[in-house]
Amino acid sequence: IIPVLAKYENQFSELLEDLPDADEPVWILGECYNVKTKKSELLSDVRSRLWFTYRKKFSPIGGTGPSSDAGWGCMLRCGQMILAQALVCRHLGRDWRWDPEKHQPKEYHRILSCFLDKKDSCYSIHQMAQMGVGEGKSVGEWKLALFDDWNTLAVYVSMDNTVVIEDIKKQCQQPGRESKPRAGPCVRGEVSVSGQSCSEAQERALHLQSQSLDWRPLLLVIPLRMGINSINPIYIQAFKECFKMPQSCGVLGGKPNLAYYFIGFIDDELIYLDPHTTQQAVDTESGSAVDDQSYHCQRTPHRMKITSLDPSVALGFFCKSEEDFDSWCDLVQQELLKKRNLRMFELVEKHPSHWPPFVPPTKPEVQTTGAEFIESPDKLFESEEEFEILNV
Repeated sequence: IIPVLAKYENQFSELLEDLPDADEPVWILGECYNVKTKKSELLSDVRSRLWFTYRKKFSPIGGTGPSSDAGWGCMLRCGQMILAQALVCRHLGRDWRWDPEKHQPKEYHRILSCFLDKKDSCYSIHQMAQMGVGEGKSVGEWKLALFDDWNTLAVYVSMDNTVVIEDIKKQCQQPGRESKPRAGPCVRGEVSVSGQSCSEAQERALHLQSQSLDWRPLLLVIPLRMGINSINPIYIQAFKECFKMPQSCGVLGGKPNLAYYFIGFIDDELIYLDPHTTQQAVDTESGSAVDDQSYHCQRTPHRMKITSLDPSVALGFFCKSEEDFDSWCDLVQQELLKKRNLRMFELVEKHPSHWPPFVPPTKPEVQTTGAEFIESPDKLFESEEEFEILNV
């Protein structure tokens, strides 16, 4: 027992030794670290990300389906991780850190509850799998955000390598949310308590506050193919620039049949969280607080050469406010489109005239918690072999 305990106690120190002692900075979701001087801060950042892996012995999906996602759920788990990162930024901020010895805010526990392995959690493996059956795997899981009234997250998935600013603003500024500017010291035409007239700056501050209240926080997902059989080297530097942006929410990608959640890079290596570990489902029925230790990766983060990456990826960015989105657009124009002159994707102001009209997604009338979504459990899998693996 003692050697086993020592092994787990030393996981974090082993992690310190594993990172190369290089002069190259490490970038993690928009944050830059010097490996030589900021290792502990870097590793605290990595282990603070919510880590979702295969689980076993949870309640059967759809009531009669599989009770484990081992062997088929890696992309859904990576989708959970990128969604969770957006929600953490939404409610806790990018600077929030997880500490197993400290009490966490209630928002953290509520975020985690959204992903627990049970049918009534809005982003559970149950919901994602069943929505995928009904809507198509690549689309269905993102539509779950429409059922989430707490986070009010707008998810925009770009089409044809094109991000349309007009469409995003239309989706994030949908009517129905009242714009209620906070009470300021005064408004134009009035005087403050001190007798001074309102300044242009004060008026602008009220205007910006009004805008931000009317903006639904945005998770922007940009599917790309950066090559044919392997990533084209001309895209590598631009790809790395995406991890430097403050709005970075990570990247979904990996290798054929292996999905990973990429959170940063050092030199020519990507840093990622790997969902391919099968853990026991966490008990959520006892009434006690959920044990969250297994939802944070406290061992060596995986690294892989960028050139080994499959060319099909999905970039993720989170913009909490309209100003945040505008800032992201400026960064893309300056750092990717002008400086690099590489069209990883297009950023256009107006909806292309030859495209069908853009209609912001609305909540489907169907519900995703019933067993009726799955006529047969094998519909969740790419092949019969995948389904058989779970029943061995």
